[in-house]
Amino acid sequence: MTLLSQLTLEEKAALCLGSTFWHTTPIPRLGLPEVMVADGPHGLRRQPEGNQASISGSLPATCFPTASALGSSWDPDLVRRVGEAIGAEARAQGVSVVLGPGVNIKRSPLCGRNFEYFAEDPLLTGVLGEAYVEGIQSQGVGACVKHFAANNQETDRLRVSADVDERTLREIYLPHFERIVTRARPWMVMCAYNRVNGVHASQNPWLLTDVLRDEWKFDGVVVSDWGAVHDRVAALHAGLDLEMPPNLGVSDTALVAAVREGHLDEAVLDRAVERVLRLVERAPKDVQPAEFDVAAHHALAREVAADCAVLLKNDGGLLPLQPAYDDIVAVIGEFARDPRFQGAGSSQVNPTRVDIPLDELRAAGLRVEFAAGDDPAEAVALARRASTVVLFLGLAAGDESEGADREHLDLPAAQTALVEQLAAANPRLVVVLSNGSAVRMTPWDKHVPAILETWLSGQAAGGAVADLLLGASNPSGRLAETLPLRLQDVPSYLNFPGEQGHVRYGEGVFVGYRGYDAVGREVSYPFGHGLSYTTFEYRDLVAGPGIATVTVINTGDRRGKEVVQLYIAAPSSRVARPVRELKAFTKVDLAPGEATIVTFVLDERDLSYWSPADRRWILEGGTIEISVGASSRDLRVTATVDVPAPPIRAALDTDATLREWLADPEGSAALRQAVGAGPDGTPNGILGDADTLTVLGDFPLRVLTVFPGLGIDRSVLDKATAGLPS
Repeated sequence: MTLLSQLTLEEKAALCLGSTFWHTTPIPRLGLPEVMVADGPHGLRRQPEGNQASISGSLPATCFPTASALGSSWDPDLVRRVGEAIGAEARAQGVSVVLGPGVNIKRSPLCGRNFEYFAEDPLLTGVLGEAYVEGIQSQGVGACVKHFAANNQETDRLRVSADVDERTLREIYLPHFERIVTRARPWMVMCAYNRVNGVHASQNPWLLTDVLRDEWKFDGVVVSDWGAVHDRVAALHAGLDLEMPPNLGVSDTALVAAVREGHLDEAVLDRAVERVLRLVERAPKDVQPAEFDVAAHHALAREVAADCAVLLKNDGGLLPLQPAYDDIVAVIGEFARDPRFQGAGSSQVNPTRVDIPLDELRAAGLRVEFAAGDDPAEAVALARRASTVVLFLGLAAGDESEGADREHLDLPAAQTALVEQLAAANPRLVVVLSNGSAVRMTPWDKHVPAILETWLSGQAAGGAVADLLLGASNPSGRLAETLPLRLQDVPSYLNFPGEQGHVRYGEGVFVGYRGYDAVGREVSYPFGHGLSYTTFEYRDLVAGPGIATVTVINTGDRRGKEVVQLYIAAPSSRVARPVRELKAFTKVDLAPGEATIVTFVLDERDLSYWSPADRRWILEGGTIEISVGASSRDLRVTATVDVPAPPIRAALDTDATLREWLADPEGSAALRQAVGAGPDGTPNGILGDADTLTVLGDFPLRVLTVFPGLGIDRSVLDKATAGLPS
């Protein structure tokens, strides 16, 4: 007898809700245990009690770099190692599923939760999200990918409708979920709070069943975001298996009543229950509290933080620092002694320890003097007597949090005012940034020769910063989001965060660098940008329709890592296409003088766009450009490739326009034969009148039948359609 057959209707309903804030429902009489979940994604937030909703008070865990930092690593192997460590800590703390990764696209830099997300690009997000899930699940615990889908703001997040066309969903907001679900097979997918085109994600059958289950074959549990369920019966119908936290006595009662009253087929309930039972079966058994290697995980966090930092600027080779024995290095800014290394909200980790940048620089042997910067005169005086100034800047904790979007891109005015004063006192000025998403760099960055973006890089960020400033680590991070000159330049600017319960995704597929490039807009630093303490050369790009190879050489005098990025420019198209799109990347580690051949494989999907009219991906034939380089605007080598594909034919019926009929060789022949021609061979009616054809060419054929003198009547329509090959 199966376990499902032994359950009562009430028990089945109960299994589709949690029993506490963090646990699924146990069925003691059948020996079915509860399963515990806990927040991620950059470290475990395991509450000591089972029914706590508070953010603080979690058990100590390693706080790894946030996703905004991990995204800049462009390194799936590194992200996989982070996932493995988080999975090990979850298992040690009795947690069966980690609620992460967060993989929503950075549509706007104002989103208050961007520090939890990887990138503005779906390919980069998908590759890193896949690696994270694989890492966690290699430890025998589950990952939960979130938030599905089009969850790109915190403003009115439980009610707002993301109004977005299907092509944009398919090309920007769904591909990374698809990749992770189909390749890494996560145990759970978490629905978003928001509506998608007017329907709550928690009860959206197109998202949860048509796409997620039927197309992508997801066989895990769909869980609600905490508090996202509005109608439990409708949500179950749509494909939501597990409601969290449980609305006990309400949602379970509603499910039972719906079955008994015939509004809900019990087979639908059974399918959800079976998925929950499979989750329980997968979960680790007899988990006992255990220790994890705190020191090793902290060392990993330091290594990862160093690989995630982006050297935005390094005029004159100011970095790495090489001070003389008696040189004073002025360290200025409160973040140097009280670092900000993570964001606020449900992802907030209670770290096992925290590296202090000021202490780490001193431990490295520097002669350091410190000023908080609250007194500008004190800071300027220190800068004048120092050999080099290292200024720590960033956003305040309250500026980036789950639950609220940012209002602007600016750093605090007091910080940026100090930059110019310090630069005037000492031109050897290095800025170290701590922030979870894009900030405006102008006009203060023109005064600064070296800028190191460290993002929110976890509990070991202080040690990583010391390693980077002194050259023990070579910066290898690359921007996973564009840094605009100003907020008004952002493609989503006019449509964020919406109004009256709706946010219109009016920029369509032109998100992030796709949008900036489409209008030729200047930016502070482009997507993919990042410098190194060494240099790299690209040569010998060889490309075909499905493969490209390029040689990359370390031409400097230090070992370093380069992110090799491949972009395509599509041929002229019947739809609006981005100027260029990232389609492949890899990170290579090269010694001085070392060369490597990088091979990229492209498939038909990489060259296609989604057509809602055709309900499929469309490959257009023609010449495409394949470019490889160091950023979206630093493309070093380019090749052209002819892509063969059958011509795209409009559906030729009476609703097709005259121009569409004439553009199709077989349709044109059939129509011309039906219309006929005069003695001199000139087509009859409108087909022989260029001026009228220009005016009426976009009219459907059936409409033209009511226009006298055009030579197109019902008999012509019948003959033309009959003349098409079947």
